[in-house]
Amino acid sequence: MQPSLMPALHIRLQRNYTARMAMVLLLAATLVTAGCGSTSQEVSPVTEPLEEPVVDDARPQSPGTLWNGDEGNWLADVKARRVGDIVTVIIEEEAKASKEATTDTDRSSSISAGISSFFGLEKSLEEKNSNLETSALVEASSGNQFSGGGKTTRSENLVATLTTQVVEVYPNGNLKIRGGKSVTVNNENQIIYLTGIVRSYDVTADNTVNSGNILNAQISYTGKGAVSDKQKPGWMMRIFDHTWPF
Repeated sequence: MQPSLMPALHIRLQRNYTARMAMVLLLAATLVTAGCGSTSQEVSPVTEPLEEPVVDDARPQSPGTLWNGDEGNWLADVKARRVGDIVTVIIEEEAKASKEATTDTDRSSSISAGISSFFGLEKSLEEKNSNLETSALVEASSGNQFSGGGKTTRSENLVATLTTQVVEVYPNGNLKIRGGKSVTVNNENQIIYLTGIVRSYDVTADNTVNSGNILNAQISYTGKGAVSDKQKPGWMMRIFDHTWPF
């Protein structure tokens, strides 16, 4: 190799190395950015810490009697009505939704124009241009058609029993309840959580209430384990789905 070609070859190799390094850095930055994001926004279940509420033990004093005025009598209702009381929720949630749409459009238009007589000038135009036909100077037509349709159907069903606790009593007597349960079977952890507001009248004599009677009910049923992991694509597939432009 001639000595005069060595500097040029060195510069070319250095440029190729720089270009390759730039491509590697760009690909790495893309993967890192995609890894921080996700293709779909997952709904985070409501799982507040289930701390046992503090119950005020201060009881009104009743001088001259052995009975406390705050104690329930034999004829009193034992339904939940105070902070710390237990309410069992019968969860029976069923939802069905169906939507179908069809669109079909069609449009066509045409236009034609010509000059049959215009002070005799049309004859001179035809004489100068043998291929010109003045009776049909302009003629055009257009048309478009669109057809589309879509259909979606969804069905959900959740049946469970969950014991909750009264965490707040409103001035009108409504009760705010909250509770959760975690069950682990074969290393698969199933978590159910519920919070909402119920009327004291809707609580039955055995301290149960149906989930349909809960205001602002937030019910989450999630799982952690091998089965739940298999229901989601791998992290590399999520990166490609996020970065793939087509």
